[in-house]
Amino acid sequence: MTGVSPSIAADIAIDVEGLTKSFGGRTVVQNLSMQVRRGTIYGFLGPNGSGKTTTIRMLCGLLTPDSGTGTCLGYDIRRDADKIKLQVGYMTQRFSLYQDLSVRENLEFVARLYGLPNPRRAARDMIDRLGLSGREEQLAGELSGGWKQRLALGACTLPSPQLLLLDEPTAGVDPKARRDFWNEIHALAAEGLTVLVSTHYMDEAERCHEIAYIAYGNLLAHGTVEQVIANSSLSTWNVTGDLNGLAAELTGKPGVDMVAPFGTSLHVSGRDEAALEASIAPYRASDHWHWQKTAPSLEDVFIDLMSRSKDNFQ
Repeated sequence: MTGVSPSIAADIAIDVEGLTKSFGGRTVVQNLSMQVRRGTIYGFLGPNGSGKTTTIRMLCGLLTPDSGTGTCLGYDIRRDADKIKLQVGYMTQRFSLYQDLSVRENLEFVARLYGLPNPRRAARDMIDRLGLSGREEQLAGELSGGWKQRLALGACTLPSPQLLLLDEPTAGVDPKARRDFWNEIHALAAEGLTVLVSTHYMDEAERCHEIAYIAYGNLLAHGTVEQVIANSSLSTWNVTGDLNGLAAELTGKPGVDMVAPFGTSLHVSGRDEAALEASIAPYRASDHWHWQKTAPSLEDVFIDLMSRSKDNFQ
C-alpha cells in the first residue's frame, strides 16, 4: 500500500491493514494485516471458529470489515467489492453443483452463466484438463467424492478467475484424490492464479507456498513453512521405548509445553530449552527410553499454538 513501488504493487494480489470484524459483539478477526503475492498458494490454518473463513472473505471483498483497509487484485476491498467478485472463484467444502445434471451439463451451464463465447468448447477443454474424459455424461450426483471435487474445481476455474478461494476443499476425500487435486492447484498457480485455502491437514499446509495460523481472531504466525517452524522457538525431543504413562508424567513439568504421540514415539517440546532439558534429564538417564533431539514438525508448532490460543481465548 503506501510506500510500495508500482512494480512491486503489480506483483501483490492482496494487501490489507488492520482488518477487524465482529459478529454479535464477539470479535472474530482482530487487527489483521498481510500481503499475498500473485501466483501464491496461501494456506490458512487454525481451530474451528478461529476466523479463517471470515478472514478469507474480507481479503477478497466478499465481506466488509468493521475497520481496516486494503486492496485485492488492485481494487479497494470496500469500494470495489463487485469488481473483485467477478475475478474470484469460490469452492466450498460442500458440493454445490447440480446433482441431477451430467458433468458436461454442469460445466456448460457455468460457462453460459459467465457468458463465455463457446460454452461447449470451454466445457470440453476443462473436461480434458481435469481428466474427466469418459465421465462427461455421468450425473454429478453419482460421482465419488474425489471426482466431485475435481468437477467443482473445474466449474469455479472455468471463467478464468485471478483469485481462487478453497474452503477446506479436500475434506472426506481419499489420499490419491487429494494429491491429484493439489497437483492441479500447483499447475494453476504456476499459470498465475492466486489461491487462498483453509485446511486442517498438515501435509496440505506443507504444499502451500506460505501459511498463516489464525486462532480466535488473531494472526499468530505466518510465512513459509520453514519460517513458521524457525520462529516458533520450540525445542523438541523424540522419545521411544516404554511409553506407558510417560506422557502423563511429563505433562505440566517446567519447560514442557507439549507432549504429543506420533506413532510409536512421543514428541516432547518446549520454548524454554534450559527448563525443558532440566525436566527431562532424569528420564534421559534411564534405560527405559531412547531420547533424540529433533527439529520440530509443523504439527508440533500448530499444536503448541493451538494450546496457547485456547488458554488466551478462555
